[in-house]
Amino acid sequence: MASEHQKPIDSGFQAKSEPADILAGIDLTGKNAIVTGGYSGIGLETVRALSAAGAHVHVPARDPARARATLADILPAEQISEMDLADLKSVSRFTNDFATVHERLDILIANAGVMACPEKRTAQGWEWQFGVNHVGHFLLGLGLIDLMERADGARLITLSSIAHRMSGMRFGDMHFAHDPYEKWTAYGQSKTAQALFAVGVNARLKDRGIEAFSVHPGGIFTPLQRHLPNEEMAALGWTDQTGKPSERAAALFKTPAQGATTSLWCATSPKLAGKGGVYCEDCNIAALVADDDAAMAGVRGWAVDADAADRLWDATEILLSEP
Repeated sequence: MASEHQKPIDSGFQAKSEPADILAGIDLTGKNAIVTGGYSGIGLETVRALSAAGAHVHVPARDPARARATLADILPAEQISEMDLADLKSVSRFTNDFATVHERLDILIANAGVMACPEKRTAQGWEWQFGVNHVGHFLLGLGLIDLMERADGARLITLSSIAHRMSGMRFGDMHFAHDPYEKWTAYGQSKTAQALFAVGVNARLKDRGIEAFSVHPGGIFTPLQRHLPNEEMAALGWTDQTGKPSERAAALFKTPAQGATTSLWCATSPKLAGKGGVYCEDCNIAALVADDDAAMAGVRGWAVDADAADRLWDATEILLSEP
């Protein structure tokens, strides 16, 4: 069952609002924030906006040298650390190191991810997109709970996607051990998992002062499409045959900065207090839609279902307990 709060509100913003609009009048001075994938695409714009609002932003990066070069005009080098979401030891090392230096964490934005990549496995044998997009962030979040509890109203934001409609949770075969691998189904499952993680965090931790929200950032051209040939993007209607954005994409797609705004809204808006666990899009709470709804908006029930969130939480803890 979805939350009673899973319905649009009067947010005051639009699909293509800019970060400066979202954070106008919001002072984040003294707040600690972590943004995974914060050195490219919408992650970079998220870091830029939070930092401009006064937040002390930290970026764990698989490639810290590239991150430091990209963020040189935004963050000091010491706020960029090495972490690989596909390497559980790396994730645990980051959370332990962070906790030795910082007393609290106010905002955690699980922004990093991979999309529609060729079949690949983590060191544990898990399907790559599920392992990186969900399990790595799950372990990261769990490792930072105590710090978030010490903050005054901490928020955890997970990056889901409209692609959640491509697949609910495949509890019988989450890692494609039996069925042939299909990259979009795998991506859809990982984005459903990210939405359900927010539901699970909120249910378990809201009484400890932590609220969680999942986000569909919108259609944006970013390095996330790096595994897609132009022929496939053209078939999807995103580009023309030369690789330029199609007329449809040019009209509907957001800039990376506009793509960051729903995450920023969920991380800071007082209008969301007490509404944790919801899936948001276009700087608003998304409408709950039928499982066969064809519109390019709204969230399907399987991505915000409390029972599915409990089942996923238990399944993920079992994965993490295995040697």
